[in-house]
This record gives sequence, C-alpha cells and structure tokens, in this order.
Amino acid sequence: MCNPQDGDTDRKQPVTACLLSAAFFSALGSSFLYGYNLSVVNSPALYIKAFYNKTWLDRYGEPVGTETVTLLWSITVSIFAIGGLLGALSVSLIVKILGRKGTLLLNNIFALIASLLLTLGEKAKSFEMLIIGRLIIGVDSGKSLFPSSFVVFMASLVSRWNYLFSFLAFPAILQLCVLPFLPESPRYLLMERRDEAGAERAFQKFLGKKDVSQELEEVHAEARAQENLRTASVLQLLKNPAVRWQLITIVVTMACYQLCGLNAIWYYTNGILQEAGFATNIIPYITLSTGFIETLAAIISGLMIERIGRKPLLIFGFSAMAVFFSLLTVFLNFQNSMSWMPYLSYVCILAVIASFCSGPGGIPFILTGELFEQSYRPAAFMIAGIVNWLSNFAVGLLFPFLQETLQSFAFLVFVVICIMGTIYLYVVLPETKNKTFLDISQSFAKINKIPAPSPSHEIELALSINCDMNEKVQDAAKMESSL
Repeated sequence: MCNPQDGDTDRKQPVTACLLSAAFFSALGSSFLYGYNLSVVNSPALYIKAFYNKTWLDRYGEPVGTETVTLLWSITVSIFAIGGLLGALSVSLIVKILGRKGTLLLNNIFALIASLLLTLGEKAKSFEMLIIGRLIIGVDSGKSLFPSSFVVFMASLVSRWNYLFSFLAFPAILQLCVLPFLPESPRYLLMERRDEAGAERAFQKFLGKKDVSQELEEVHAEARAQENLRTASVLQLLKNPAVRWQLITIVVTMACYQLCGLNAIWYYTNGILQEAGFATNIIPYITLSTGFIETLAAIISGLMIERIGRKPLLIFGFSAMAVFFSLLTVFLNFQNSMSWMPYLSYVCILAVIASFCSGPGGIPFILTGELFEQSYRPAAFMIAGIVNWLSNFAVGLLFPFLQETLQSFAFLVFVVICIMGTIYLYVVLPETKNKTFLDISQSFAKINKIPAPSPSHEIELALSINCDMNEKVQDAAKMESSL
C-alpha cells in the first residue's frame, strides 16, 4: 500500500493510498471523536440522570436533590471542555517528544481508558467514573474540532447509553491497528529529529515517488526560517501595546464563538425539542437534520468566505443567531396555544445552527492567524485556545441552571451575547480579506494609540532580527574558540 513508484517527477502526483490512509485514520481517532463526544451525552440525558438518582439512593439511603442532580449532570457535560483544554495545552510538548504518529497512538490509550470508565460506570454504580471518563476523553479530543452530522445522528439513535460510550473504543482500536504501519510525519523527522534519510523515506511512501528532493528542500527552507524567527511568549504578547486590540478582538470573538449558544443546543438538543413539544420517538431523526444543516451551511460558508469576507459573515452570523434565538423564545412561550407552534421552534433551531456555521463556526480560527505576525501567532493561538475551552466549559456547566431558572427565557442570555459580539465586531474589526499583515496593523494602529507601521519599519524589524541572530552566532563562535 505504501510502496513508492517510479514515474515522471514533473507530472502532478495523485493522492496515494498511503497518504489517504494516514489522513483518514488520523481524523477518525481524533477529530471524529470530538464531534461524537460533543453530542453523545445529549440523547441519554434522562437515563443518566436516573442512574445518578438510583446510585445516590443506594449509596446514601435517601433521594438526591434536584439541584444536586443538575450539578452532577452539568459537571458530567462540561468537564469534557476542561479535558480539552488540558489536551490542547499539552499536545505541543508531547508531539516534540513522541512525534505526530506517536502522539496519536498515545491518544488512543486515553480513549480506551475513557471508554472503559464510561461503559462500566453503571455496573460499578459510580457516577464518578462517568465524570472522570468525560475528563479523559476531553483530553483525547482537545487536539481538533470537527463535529459531523453522522456522529450526531449515531449519538442520538442509540438508546442504551453504555453502548454509546463503548463506541469510543472503536476508532482508537482502528488507529492502534493501522497507524504503526504508516510512516512518521516527514516534517517532524526532518525538523525535530534531524533525520533526513527517514524524512526522505516517509515522503517517498506518502507521495508514491522516488525523487522527493523538492519536498525536502521546502522543509529545509521552513526550518531555516524558523531558526531566524524569535517567537514571542504569552507574557510578551500581553505586554505589547501594538497588538493589544488584536488580542482583545481574538478573545471576544473566541468567547462569542462558544458563548453564543450553539453548544447549548448540541449538548441539550433533546431537552430543548421535548420542551418544544416533539414526541420522544421522532427526536433522533430531527437531530439528524440539524447535523445536515450544519454541514451544508459550513460548506456554503467555505465557498463564500473569500468573496464576501470575514467581517460581514461574522456580523451576519451573530446577528442572525440573535434574531432566531429571540424568535425561539417567543415560540416556546406560545407552544401550547397552537398545534403547529413546535415546528416553528424547530425551524428556529435549524436557523440558529445555519447562522452559526455561516461565519462564526470557522472564522475565529482564521482571524487568529491573520491578525498577528508569525512571531506572535503561537502565543495568540494558545490564548485563543484557552478562551475557547473555558467558554465551552462555562456553557456546559451553567446552561442547565439557566434553563431551570429562566425556563424558555434562557435563550435571551445568548441573544445579549450575540448582539454585544456583533456590535464589537462592527466597530473594531477591520476586514482582513486580501489584506497583508501590514495593512491589518495599520487598521489597528489608531485604536492601539501607536504610530501606523510602514514598510520601512517592517524592513528594519527584519534587519534587527538578522543582526541579533548574527551576534548570537558570533558569540557562540567566540565561546567555542575560547574553549
């Protein structure tokens, strides 16, 4: 499957079976599981709460209070995001030590452990096993974001929640069986391990050709560029006034990405649809349609983003979500007055999902790369990731209490967040489509209260970096000669 083939090196190479296998099985055991775990607790919510009640009664001899059940359930749902944060923060270090393939293989151990804890929690009469299992599978899922209509559908159709959690082991086992026979990342081999022969063999297997000198040279060029680059720390990024509002914009956008209410729908879709008046037996099929709408809207947004731009899609997405959340609140309050009112609530849920995927669903990650120069991007992505996972945790933990307290008016909280996000983006965010980093920096210069950068400033910055690197090389040479 992975043997290189001779051929004309000038001809465009097709996607090889080896490359396709690496992409498929890598996604199956990582990003695939994120989408599954995002919604897997939605369908069996009533069964798990009943398990909590029974376990508490057997253990302490008295019924558990409603607030305690809500708290346990909220922690079970939201602890996934804390695990995701831990996984996202640790992945860079693990990749440096074990490589890309080794990290994926190690990740499968987390998935297997989590699957066992979640599956056997009921038999062991331990809700603590469920919470710990959700934390561990969060660590596993912290490396990627890729919800899918297929996994949402699967997580909705199976009524026996033990089987739902058992499925977590399936992608992990597949990866453990296949990945050891696939090559390591050639970029990792060359840049981290300095193993040019290994990188050459990996390129040959992935690309299916003998001559991979061009690909090797591209990685060498990237390595040389990184050696000349001074990477800023998180503290340096926070202290730099020249990127202050860029950083605030990323924090606001990423917080709105999670706090706008979509995760509340994914986590608690069944409860929302039941509240809207739908029969329990048809809810799984309704959930399938929400996944389809998500996928369709994301595809359309991907096709339109370079034509319309980032700012208009973000503003449209958040403002449309505010409108449809408002309508959903109205329809939920009048659902008992007319027999067809639940269908309007359902349409609003689909519209909220489509609005999110039209822009807010993917653009915040693009902006993080566009608003900062290369030296600040790692720190910016780290801050964005922390805000992302902590906001996810807040929604999962607090929404059940909001729903109990405010009932159908709980969605007005998301209306306020979406409106505030829309206003901020309209006032502060410049359009970044087809703009260079210098153009974007000039747009932020006034609000940052600094002189607008010029092309000559960029040249001076590059020269200062080179001079600094030359001084370090000379100092190292002097030290070596003295020794």
